[in-house]
Order: sequence, then structure tokens, then C-alpha cells
Amino acid sequence: MTIRFSTRLILLGAGILLLILAYTGSQTHDRVTWLMEVLPVVIIIPLLLATHSRYPLTPLLYTLIFAHAIILMVGGLYTYAKVPIGFDVQEWFGLSRNPYDKLGHYFQGLVPALAAREILIRGGYVQGRKMVAFLVCCVALAISAMYELIEWWTALGLGQGADDFLGTQGDPWDTQSDMFCALLGALTSVLLLGYWHTKQLNQLRRS
Repeated sequence: MTIRFSTRLILLGAGILLLILAYTGSQTHDRVTWLMEVLPVVIIIPLLLATHSRYPLTPLLYTLIFAHAIILMVGGLYTYAKVPIGFDVQEWFGLSRNPYDKLGHYFQGLVPALAAREILIRGGYVQGRKMVAFLVCCVALAISAMYELIEWWTALGLGQGADDFLGTQGDPWDTQSDMFCALLGALTSVLLLGYWHTKQLNQLRRS
């Protein structure tokens, strides 16, 4: 039995994401913020479709990319500080702010870390589980830091108009907590998903 998603399933997933993308784009009240939030989805969908045949990913990675794309699009629809379910979580746990953006940054660490792990292991670029784990976390943190720089440049360019994109909600430590959430996501890919991911990689290699 092969452990890979069929082309039909990949096309179905891409079609669902495109429908959600179209819906959120038509319903959002801030088209500029929406576009900045969903830009990674716009880039990744054609990239995955183009590479599926010659470089298929593990089902685990495809699934997490799909989930991350939905998180980004929902954040783009409402802006992260105003996502309704985030207000529910805020009330349940007595938090001082809407925490939905932290979910986005957690996946911002989780998905790139797993993608880096897949590329490093499949390409044989690094030997040793500990070194792979270290580099995977480094990649995730580098991407998170780059994203924070993009937010900074956006703030400089748009001024107060970038508030919804930044989503700091008055938190002076927002940048640091965002990167910490990304680190937690990266550690999840290494410590909790590593065995499952390696098993799928081995099955994919045999197929």
C-alpha cells in the first residue's frame, strides 16, 4: 500500500481552499489586510499542484498545510484580533486578548518545521536525528523572525493602517510571544510528530 495522496485528492483539497479563499476575499471588510494575510496560501496552492507528481509530500504534511491555510484565511477574513472563536477562547480562559493569532504563529512554526524536516531527511542533507531536530527548529524560528520583520516593514510603510495586520492588541511583547509560539510548533513537529512523520517518509520512499 502506498502512503501518498492521489492527484484527485490533491485537486480536491486545492479546490476547497480556492473556494474558501474566494469566499473570505468577498466577505472581508479590509481587502488589503486580507491579501497580506492570505498571500502564503496564494503562493503555496499552485506550488503544491506543480510539484505533486515529481515530489509528493507525506499525507501528514499535506494535511497540516491544508489546516494552516484555513487558519490564515479565517484570520484574513476577520483580522486576527477579531476572529469570533478567539473571543470565545478569551472568555473561557480569562485572557486579556484574543489569542487566535497565537494559533497562526504556532502553525507558522509547525508547518515549516515539518516541511524542513521532510526536505532534509529525504535529501539526505543532514545525518543524525538530533542535528535534524536542531536545524528544523532553526528554520522555523528564522521564518518566524522574517515574518516579524515583514510586519515591521509593513508598519513603517502603512503606519496606523497596518494595525489590523500586526494584530498586537496593545501587547508590547507580541513579537516575542509570536516567535515563542512558532518555537512550540517546531518542537511539536520534532517531539510529538517525528515518529509518525518518519514512518510516512519511509513508506513514501518504498513506494
